[in-house]
Amino acid sequence: MSAASPSVSLPGDPPGGRRAAAVWGIGVAVYFVAVIFRTSLGVAGLDAADRFGVNASALSTFSILQLLVYAGMQIPVGLMVDRMGTKKVLTIGVVLFTVGQLGFALSPSYGMALASRALLGCGDAMTFISVLRLGSRWFPARRGPLIGQVAALFGMAGNLVSTLVIARMLHGMGWTATFAGSAVAGVLVLVLLSLFLSDHPEGHEPPPTRHAGPAFVRKQIADSWREPGTRLGMWVHFTTQFPGMVFLLLWGMPFLVEAQGRSQEAAGGLLTLVVLSNMVVGLVYGQIIARHHAARVPLALGTVGATATLWASAIAYPGDHAPMWLLITLCVVLGACGPASMIGFDFARPANPPGRQGTASGIVNMGGFIASMATLLAVGVLLDATGGNYRIAFSSVFVLEALGVAQILRLRGRTARRERERLVASRVEAVHVPA
Repeated sequence: MSAASPSVSLPGDPPGGRRAAAVWGIGVAVYFVAVIFRTSLGVAGLDAADRFGVNASALSTFSILQLLVYAGMQIPVGLMVDRMGTKKVLTIGVVLFTVGQLGFALSPSYGMALASRALLGCGDAMTFISVLRLGSRWFPARRGPLIGQVAALFGMAGNLVSTLVIARMLHGMGWTATFAGSAVAGVLVLVLLSLFLSDHPEGHEPPPTRHAGPAFVRKQIADSWREPGTRLGMWVHFTTQFPGMVFLLLWGMPFLVEAQGRSQEAAGGLLTLVVLSNMVVGLVYGQIIARHHAARVPLALGTVGATATLWASAIAYPGDHAPMWLLITLCVVLGACGPASMIGFDFARPANPPGRQGTASGIVNMGGFIASMATLLAVGVLLDATGGNYRIAFSSVFVLEALGVAQILRLRGRTARRERERLVASRVEAVHVPA
């Protein structure tokens, strides 16, 4: 592909504009709240261990179960979005993750807390794919990369709220008041969603679905998976997202406090730096990819290489603790993991027609969460097996990074050829419109 692929505006492309931004903003607000709820455990890991009296493996089960539900729901949610539309799926999601957050606040036992996190993960799973689909229905296709990165940016803002606000509330108000109080945000976005969100602009209704049943579901999944762009997108998401997510979702705070000897305040500041870096890098990556599609693979692989280098430097640093400058650099680089994972959707989007966008996005979104789930489990098990040796436990990251890089290199050529073919066909279709 050329360095800058020209945009093709096809007949029927949504117009965008202020109305689109307002409606899409409601969907983004739902995702923002979902991320607050999802990541709230990351700043409460040590508190949860004390509250429920569990070890590292049991503590990691909270996040593993939540991600297991999230990852397992991605393809079903993609199919639901393609069939039911965004508003219905988001409404179900908000109800589930709000009830899950409230249940987590009131749980008297480890088992009930696990069930609450599973319910939260189920609702959370319905948000991001819905927001991506909402953006594709309200904005022109050429805006896709930037719209996706901006949505992720607001998600990271939700992470920032967890790091700054939830952490302080937790230490000032206690467990129950903090988690129950945060559940009010779910009620607020449910009201906004019910009153103001619409699936698409007037005059841009999607064609009716003519097929249903198991055969149609199998065909949707098979056709999406058959596209090399969908598979490449999944592996990009798999390889880039999980180091940052594992660090933010659960193991960053214990690593910084227990292995690096930092105070909880200093560790919280470093986690905040990851989030801030994510937000800045997301805007940069979105602008670059919107103008230069050929930069997608180099950006993804560059992010993986930088992450692996800094991760190895931090855990293998000679002496008891890595210096603060190295931890700061690591956190800045980890902030690029989320934006790099969004590149996966920019491979799947042009590879699939509008009627398969939800399904394809679900396949892509599974990648990073499967990798995160596997790493969360591996780190917990290795910490228990080695008596808390973070150097050994955190080395498990490199195994999945190597697997993912191999798959990206294998699929990138086929994906580029298919995109060139589609670009030529789109130009012909845009110019030669039947009378």
